[in-house]
Amino acid sequence: MADLTIAGLRGMPEILPGANLPALIVEAIGRARLEVDDGDVFVVTQKIVSKANGRLVRLDSVEPSAPAIEFGRRAGKDSRLIEVILRESVRIVRMERGVIIAETRHGFVCANAGVDGSNVAAGFVTLLPENPDEDARAIRDALTESLDRHIGVIVSDTFGRPWRLGQVNVAIGSAGVKPLVDYRGCLDASGQRLQSTVIGVADQLASAAELVMGKLSAVPVAILKGAAALLGDGRAADLIRPSDEDMFR
Repeated sequence: MADLTIAGLRGMPEILPGANLPALIVEAIGRARLEVDDGDVFVVTQKIVSKANGRLVRLDSVEPSAPAIEFGRRAGKDSRLIEVILRESVRIVRMERGVIIAETRHGFVCANAGVDGSNVAAGFVTLLPENPDEDARAIRDALTESLDRHIGVIVSDTFGRPWRLGQVNVAIGSAGVKPLVDYRGCLDASGQRLQSTVIGVADQLASAAELVMGKLSAVPVAILKGAAALLGDGRAADLIRPSDEDMFR
């Protein structure tokens, strides 16, 4: 792969429910006078996808259940927020020390089932997109038509990591990008045949993009150049480890 460069797309407006994200991205590209080439990969934050999809909950509208009230009392947290997290979960992995690790209906295992109160109006929280792979495909199709370029799109979110400090961006939706590159069977520089090396390149691209997007910079889209070799078929759902291969469930 050639050298990778990353440009943050500035000038995006506040995203409201029903917003046409591809059109807003194209307008911001024009204002920034950025060139889009074949092989570019767009990384779009989950937050603006969720906002555009109307995946917002007003906490005042939530009636907490008894379990949510009890955990909220013990953890010193808003029981309405806990209730939203429980509703978005299909399985609670761990619930202690004020932290909820849950599995979502998508198969993601993450803090708070992806429910998030940052970068949204006070009193509201956002939920993960219902189908982030389909959202990525819809954005890619629209951008491909508008820009007349062969591109890839990743929808990213920030996840914590077991056994390591610090959060990183990962791909929760993808279209036109290979999610994995399989090196098994290839020879390394010493002539040894690789046995288990499969690289999650969609996650790597999402994480690289976060370096220019940041959490406080209001840059919800990044364009990566030099990743044309990673364009191809696949979904972010392909990154989820099957439960029968998971040694920690």
